[in-house]
Amino acid sequence: MAGEPTASTDEAGSRRRAARYVAPFLALGLFNLGLLLRWGLDPLWAFAILPPILFLSGIGWVAFRYGFHERPTGPGPNR
Repeated sequence: MAGEPTASTDEAGSRRRAARYVAPFLALGLFNLGLLLRWGLDPLWAFAILPPILFLSGIGWVAFRYGFHERPTGPGPNR
């Protein structure tokens, strides 16, 4: 049908939406990392913070990409 989005369009939209939701948190983490480096913290310690920032941003992207917020809530076997 002409009005229905294709599967690839829907997938691209959910990837973009997930990136849009996660981007502020990733930017905030990288900004904080930059502040730590600018304030003179040893770069080794400052970059020890980078893997958790990237890991949590990745988990957030996957969660929003696959729609954790659309899961049904309430009683039942899918809880």
